[in-house]
Amino acid sequence: MTHGVQDASPAPVPDLTHHGDAEVGPGLIDLAVNVRAGMPPPWLRERLIATLDDIAAYPDAGPARDAIAARHGRRVADVLPTAGGAEAFTLIARALRPGIDVRHAVVVHPQFTEPEVALAAAGHVVDRVLLSPTDGFVLDPDRIPDDADLVVVGNPTNPTSVLHPAAAIERLTRPGRIVVIDEAFMDAVPGEPESLAERTDLPGLLVLRSLTKTWGLAGIRAGYVLGPADIIDRLRDVQPPWSVSSPAAEAMRACVHPSALDEADRLARADEPVRQWLADELRRLGGDVVPSPRAPFLLVRFPEGEELRMRLRDAGWAVRRGDTFPGLSPGWIRIAVRDESTMRRFVDHVSRL
Repeated sequence: MTHGVQDASPAPVPDLTHHGDAEVGPGLIDLAVNVRAGMPPPWLRERLIATLDDIAAYPDAGPARDAIAARHGRRVADVLPTAGGAEAFTLIARALRPGIDVRHAVVVHPQFTEPEVALAAAGHVVDRVLLSPTDGFVLDPDRIPDDADLVVVGNPTNPTSVLHPAAAIERLTRPGRIVVIDEAFMDAVPGEPESLAERTDLPGLLVLRSLTKTWGLAGIRAGYVLGPADIIDRLRDVQPPWSVSSPAAEAMRACVHPSALDEADRLARADEPVRQWLADELRRLGGDVVPSPRAPFLLVRFPEGEELRMRLRDAGWAVRRGDTFPGLSPGWIRIAVRDESTMRRFVDHVSRL
């Protein structure tokens, strides 16, 4: 069952396993994958390389767990390091038994599709709530069915780049309901104003974080879950042993250090004017850009978006197709924001196609 108004002519059966890396190919400039280019920085590379000295030993995520807890002001029992956000979704889907712990799972779309894939693979029947482009894909808590006992939403949301107010997400929480917030891109928002990572007063709230995006670490899978200790324990019970590798654990320790947090914030602030310029230029060229983007990517619709995407590919540019996200038609494309020079060259190509 699906709630809400869908975009015009949506893809009848979206391929939920399609991701941006499938768009990338030899000789293409990558605007399809939401991972910062030119990363990781030298200081982080050195930390990762140093882990090779002890690579024969089994990994220990304990120090990373301690560091993450300190970073967010949480108890260590509230933290679970994971092999990226994708593993976290799988653990949630497996730990919460369909029909017993969860009777009505809801995923708010369009958003990252792996949560729905993981839930379905574990036997959950998933209900979709589709946010509408007519109101900028803004979350309305009243749209969530009252009997939903598991709700998944991204903030800021991939692919829309919308940052939902913390107050709206707070309204989703209630006793007997688990609310999963995917904050994989929150560290790309200066000051993280709408993050709920440090909130311990909201019942059933699970917050997922990723180090992949800002620090360019997709290849080592580094993320974590924050939440009530009793739920964290259940996730740990179904997590494979030594799931988090030594390089990933070291990356977690390094990237939650105050100096790294300051650097991430500087990077996020530097991205803002480039993103705004790109949004303005795409609108000038006839694109319907989702308003007020806050993540390091834009979602834009062109009348001939699918054809434009293929022409861009022929011209050497890879962008992310939108129609594999539930609720989006082939006219939508997602564009990762890179440095100003790259974005200017991209806009020049779009203007000539």
